[in-house]
Amino acid sequence: MWKKLREIWQFKDLRNNILFVLLLLVIFRLAAHIPIPGINLANLKDLFARNAILGLVNILSGGAMSNFSVVALGVGPYITASIIMQLLTMIIPSLEELSKEGSSGYQKINQYSRILTVPLALVQAYSMIQLLNRSGQHIFNSLTPFSLITTMIIMTAGTIFLMWLGELISEKKVGNGISLIIFAGIVERIPSSLQQFIITFDISKITNLAIFIVLGVITIAGVVLLTQGQRNIPVSFARRIRGNKMYGGMDTYLPIRVNQAGMIPIIFAISIVLLPSLAGQFMQKSSVAWVAGAGGTLISIFKNQLIYGIVYFLLVVAFTYFYTSIVFHPQQVSENLQKQGGFVPGIRPGESTTEFLSHTSNRIMLAGALSLGIIAILPLITQAAFNTTAFAVGGASLLIVVSVVLETMQQIDSQLTMREYEA
Repeated sequence: MWKKLREIWQFKDLRNNILFVLLLLVIFRLAAHIPIPGINLANLKDLFARNAILGLVNILSGGAMSNFSVVALGVGPYITASIIMQLLTMIIPSLEELSKEGSSGYQKINQYSRILTVPLALVQAYSMIQLLNRSGQHIFNSLTPFSLITTMIIMTAGTIFLMWLGELISEKKVGNGISLIIFAGIVERIPSSLQQFIITFDISKITNLAIFIVLGVITIAGVVLLTQGQRNIPVSFARRIRGNKMYGGMDTYLPIRVNQAGMIPIIFAISIVLLPSLAGQFMQKSSVAWVAGAGGTLISIFKNQLIYGIVYFLLVVAFTYFYTSIVFHPQQVSENLQKQGGFVPGIRPGESTTEFLSHTSNRIMLAGALSLGIIAILPLITQAAFNTTAFAVGGASLLIVVSVVLETMQQIDSQLTMREYEA
């Protein structure tokens, strides 16, 4: 580890990039502690401490929601906008063609996602304000129409600010900006959580502590194996003679990762699986009897850990397939190989190679999606088996933290490798 740190410190541009990213994360944490005026923070923190669903929402906000800060919505609206745009890309032909134009097409689709983030943030801000206002905890000192609109605008501006910070971080190529923002919010709570654990520790809780440690080790090991696992497909390049020189003729391999989607499916699944419960809590406060009844039914359905776990598992598997289909295109890989004179031994170039890559990717993806789904619901399984409620939020946090650390380390390693070649 120390050797790696020394190598990072030797390259001035890489060192400056990492320091710049750390500075942006510090700015995010400072913004997360600037509360919006007119909020009763004591009542708000008590509400979040007693509500597991709001605790998961707090994770996606990077811990800013529990303070109801100027960045209280976090990057949730941007994640939702990205999901919607990726779905539309598969449905609308013009967007599908745009996605095939390379970096220019990606920039246009990303711009559409940014624009869509604004109305989604306004809607989510209004919904969250009304949900907290009707919680019966006296969260707002006074909620007039003017203060409601002002708060919505502040929360939306905070989301746009975080989206901008995330893109600045991603441009430095030492980690995914959105993931690092969520990561920073989770890690920031570790000291206070440890302090609270030490203060309230009881010898009778030693079993829960042991279960938590074992669960953490298993989850970390599972995420590492799933992230690092890959299938190497052999690729050969034909020899070409130009004049008196011979080009090509080398053998290499094409790596296909077991989990090509990273932890994006986990984040997407959490975003979606929370919607019914949040909608139910909002509907339950309605003065219309059937709407309130429907809200209560939604809440009771998703309070059932079996139903919640099944839906969560299926969403993780579905989003793994969905996101992998976006980032990995067998046809494009096959075309690029053919243009470069490469081929898979025993497989004809062109359509046969595309079918082979697609078949191989689907088989690997099945194992990756099921493994990721099992890791995601492992805390719920442990919770049901040992009758403890300490892992529902901690499991999702651990998954995100481990995956972000691995992704960041891989990007830094690739930066170091590139600079070693340049040197």
